[in-house]
Amino acid sequence: MFLRSKSRIKDGKVHRYWSVVENRRVRDGRVVQRQVLYLGEINDSQARAWRRSIEVFADGHDKPQQLTLFAEGPSAPMADDAVVQVRVGEVSVERPRQWGGCWLAQEIWDQLALDSFWRRRLPPSRQDTRWLNVFKTLVFYRLLDPGSEWRLHRHWFEVSAMGDLLGEDIGLVQIDKLYRCLDRLLVHKRDFFSHLKTRWQSLFAARFDVLLYDLTSTYFEADPAQQDGLRRFGYSRDKRSDCVQVVIALIVTPDGLPLAYEVMPGNTADNATLTDFLERIAAQYGRANRTWVMDRGIPTEDSLATMRAAAEPIHYLVGTPKGRLTRMEKAFLALPWERVRDSVEVKLLRQDGELYVLAKSAGRMSKERAMRCQRLKKLWSRLGELRQQKLTRDQLLMKVGAAKKDAGRAFALVDVE
Repeated sequence: MFLRSKSRIKDGKVHRYWSVVENRRVRDGRVVQRQVLYLGEINDSQARAWRRSIEVFADGHDKPQQLTLFAEGPSAPMADDAVVQVRVGEVSVERPRQWGGCWLAQEIWDQLALDSFWRRRLPPSRQDTRWLNVFKTLVFYRLLDPGSEWRLHRHWFEVSAMGDLLGEDIGLVQIDKLYRCLDRLLVHKRDFFSHLKTRWQSLFAARFDVLLYDLTSTYFEADPAQQDGLRRFGYSRDKRSDCVQVVIALIVTPDGLPLAYEVMPGNTADNATLTDFLERIAAQYGRANRTWVMDRGIPTEDSLATMRAAAEPIHYLVGTPKGRLTRMEKAFLALPWERVRDSVEVKLLRQDGELYVLAKSAGRMSKERAMRCQRLKKLWSRLGELRQQKLTRDQLLMKVGAAKKDAGRAFALVDVE
């Protein structure tokens, strides 16, 4: 174990950053360096102190000294056959690892027959890098303790039993291998989803006649001027219009089994994505009697007309614009409520070749009422605090504005004078 430094020139000055690293020998005889601790930019005296600490740690006792484990003193007498004598000073725990989760993930992997699918698509490299094992490690990590590839490289592989299960060492999770493995997967995305669909049908009798389609976005705290690749400015669901972003579209079944996904430019409009996905699903899984469930902002009137006019009609369930609901209010009032399940009632209205469903959920109503009451209580408490404070007019307006933002729509339930 030793100190390693890296230099970087910034604003005309040389900055040196330090890390504590250790050498690890891998199965082919090579020695790789594993970063144990990142120290950042430290001065010379701090660097000398760290060197002395590392020398003490490396050249000290073979085993840490156990000072106190159990309180000393008399204890209640016990029968000889109920006593197990343990020499506490000679007991040590060395490199404990998580085994059960890794074993269970391996069992799920085998049930999905993923080895047979990926073995011929991820063959070992000429440098004897077993890409299938790298991919397994990435998948199990995401399933058991999701985080960044850097954390997998620095921490998780050492505290898990992946190396024991796969017969690999620390060289398997070198950071460059993890990213290079991800690049090798993209070309097999379509075939992989087809394989998963077949396995889900045979294992769970899964059905794919109802598809849920939605979009989200994720942003990057990067230089706004760098709108490269897919990163663009667009409508931000995270309220970060100052950051570039990408849009992610996902199609899943009601059981949560994904059928397709796509990463699109950050300025992609929601209503411009549906047609492409309809064609993609039909091309990959065949045309069938499917029902698509979407938010009201995704389809356009033209895309809905295309779905109705298809050779194999495509059904859909989509939110109705509020303006159209207002025009149908009188027609709905004359219809009776029908109970479809506990606490859920609906009204059905056929009009202009469409079937409109008005739903009323007592459970949802109670949940939203409780949420409003919680916000209202918090607002009421905050207004009471402001009444006791001696504030100027401008200070009071700013604090009331902050309370209004936290309260949301509940603020309309009170009159502030």
